[in-house]
Amino acid sequence: MIESAELRELFHTLNNQLGIILSHAELLEAKSKEDAQRARASQVVTTTLDALGTTRRIRLAVEVTPPRAL
Repeated sequence: MIESAELRELFHTLNNQLGIILSHAELLEAKSKEDAQRARASQVVTTTLDALGTTRRIRLAVEVTPPRAL
């Protein structure tokens, strides 16, 4: 079983990685000259925001759920 400190660290790392993806996608979206490129970057932004929300929901569910007895 993963310890809660280790699990918090994993969520922190995942959020950082998703934040980097989001930043790059937003930059591409802002600097794209073509509509197709801008649309693809926008899709990455939207999907990354969804992934951040999913990560948050999983973290909250794990924190609320008591550990199961062996």
